[in-house]
Amino acid sequence: MLVMLLGLSCSGKDRSVQPGAGNVDAYLDLLSGKRIGIVANHTSLLEGVHLVDTLVALSSSGNFEICRIFSPEHGFRGTADAGEEVGNKVDGKTGIPVISLYGKNKKPAAEQLESLDLVIFDIQDIGVRFYTYISTLHYVMEACAENNIPLILLDRPNPNGNYVDGPVLQIEFSSFVGMHPIPVVYGLTMGELAGMINGEGWLHGGVRCDLTVIPNVNYTHSSEYALPVKPSPNLPNQHSIRIYPSTCFFEGTVISEGRGTLFPFEVYGHPDLEGDFSFTPESIAGMSMSPKLKGEQCFGTDLRNFEPHDGWNSIELKWLLNAYNIFPEKDKFFLPYFEKLAGTDLLRKQIVSGLSEAEIRESWKPDIDAYMLMRSKYLRYPE
Repeated sequence: MLVMLLGLSCSGKDRSVQPGAGNVDAYLDLLSGKRIGIVANHTSLLEGVHLVDTLVALSSSGNFEICRIFSPEHGFRGTADAGEEVGNKVDGKTGIPVISLYGKNKKPAAEQLESLDLVIFDIQDIGVRFYTYISTLHYVMEACAENNIPLILLDRPNPNGNYVDGPVLQIEFSSFVGMHPIPVVYGLTMGELAGMINGEGWLHGGVRCDLTVIPNVNYTHSSEYALPVKPSPNLPNQHSIRIYPSTCFFEGTVISEGRGTLFPFEVYGHPDLEGDFSFTPESIAGMSMSPKLKGEQCFGTDLRNFEPHDGWNSIELKWLLNAYNIFPEKDKFFLPYFEKLAGTDLLRKQIVSGLSEAEIRESWKPDIDAYMLMRSKYLRYPE
């Protein structure tokens, strides 16, 4: 089985893993005298308190000002549906203007950065290429570089950081759900990935961001880190976060991935499939208002109790292959979005041609091997 395991012999459960945001002494002096913008959402917590609230409380004694908040997909408080446009507003608690970095305005404009001396980035990622917080990171880095504004990234642990797997994106298939030539599961924290984006010249025009990464404490890539808060509305628990790299592929097909239920990405189904398990997607406020196959009874597979016998260390293709093989109208199975998720058209072609999971995995190996060499240059934490 093709997969790059990263130090699974060492568990992080016996360590006190601390995100970079908690290492306040490492960055507080860097804020002195600065007018600051902060890229944050509901995951930007410091011991249960929002980082913005913490910094506002420290700002008077630290002689700095939080002037603007930038929020990614799902909004500053994390309640917007996936893909929903989130408008600009004012944060009710602090009175600080909030600028949306989703919808038409994915990259901070020069006028939105005007008068800022520094930008802080603090968002919890899950280490999967099509999870769009890393695309927001790319655009923030690019905007900071173009406007000569330093960026401080407060790193956070990667809950899928113990392995590398999946097809490497081909640049011609790049989009907001995949901007970089990296595998689906890329085995880096946001701080490490930011270093790679800078170091490989992936920002537009080859510009480089003035980047400072505040590292995690006591973190290794084998640390078993459970997120204290769901990273987005449709990843409600640790199991969904772990299975997401495998089941998100269904978003690029006619098969429901469970949006519109209380267990998104932990089930899949369709009215034309068969099975003892069924579910009916419905509108759920704060999760999915317009889910695929809304109101239709879907038959399929319940994965909520699935646990891999050798641990979470690879993408599972068997469910995607099985659904395709039993779906009656194969020419309608894939949607154009599938190739954006896969980052290539090859995976779709391989499935249609009947390749086995082992054969598909073998085709990933040369690109993953090359990626692993590149990745080694940007690691900040032990395997």
